[in-house]
Amino acid sequence: MVGFTAVVIGGTLGTLVGLVSGYTGGWTDRLIMRIGDMQLAFPFILLALAVMAVLGPGLKNIIGVLGVSSWVTYARVVRAEAMSVKEREFVLAARAMGAPFTRIIFRHVLTNVVGTVIVIATFSVASTILTEAGLSFLGLGVGAATPTWGAMLSDARDYMTDGWWLTAFPGMAILVTVLGVNLVGDWVRDYLDPQLRY
Repeated sequence: MVGFTAVVIGGTLGTLVGLVSGYTGGWTDRLIMRIGDMQLAFPFILLALAVMAVLGPGLKNIIGVLGVSSWVTYARVVRAEAMSVKEREFVLAARAMGAPFTRIIFRHVLTNVVGTVIVIATFSVASTILTEAGLSFLGLGVGAATPTWGAMLSDARDYMTDGWWLTAFPGMAILVTVLGVNLVGDWVRDYLDPQLRY
């Protein structure tokens, strides 16, 4: 739940910001990209630890931190795609016919970059799951009331010599889930690439 919800938040925010930045250009593009550069200047795990230490552990807090802090990746990729798509003939024709800004963005540009966003999102789910497990292992995750694999690993580390299975099964669950999500992401990338289908 944390992985998928955080990716939906970060993907939606980053895609919208990237579309506006790439299509409009100018000072809007420069301002958005400088804000993204400032966020990328901080190590992600350090930023997440600082925010979770201030806000405290909780499901909404961890989803919010992971979602809001991942928008830059989507924004940069979508911006580059939008800058390429906006110079194509069908976008120039829509602009010449007087199509409104929102129609061009959502009907013509977004439909051509959505495949890339889906691929990034599938791979981001795996990294979000690992980050949440790491924060829960450190005690800054969703809280003690909600069971998570990271918290299970943290609780079981004192009993590894007597009960190895207490750490083995949550660790294997993380491994299988992340591997499965990565394999799905790899399949989606191949499926959405027309050169690999023929």
